[in-house]
Amino acid sequence: MPENEPSEPGNPVPTTAEEALEIARTRFRPRCRDGSPASVHVEEFDIGYLIYAIFPPSEPRSFGGSHLVISKADGALTFVPNFPPKSAIALYRKRHYPNP
Repeated sequence: MPENEPSEPGNPVPTTAEEALEIARTRFRPRCRDGSPASVHVEEFDIGYLIYAIFPPSEPRSFGGSHLVISKADGALTFVPNFPPKSAIALYRKRHYPNP
């Protein structure tokens, strides 16, 4: 998956977590090993929305994958590694706003 998706004119900019989740559902569709959709959650933070999957406890643990961040500034989509949410948000901030 590409790290960044270029922002296009008219790219929707979410104003709520629910809007971010609706936008994410068009580009982020994590699946369980059996092919069923994983549960998708959103965590709002100051400059964006982190969209991530939560798999059932019975799902074998795997490595890899990604989360999606939607920018509050311009609606740009950025894929970040499948880190715990706080770490994924910190990485996004470091990459996009290195000098706060």
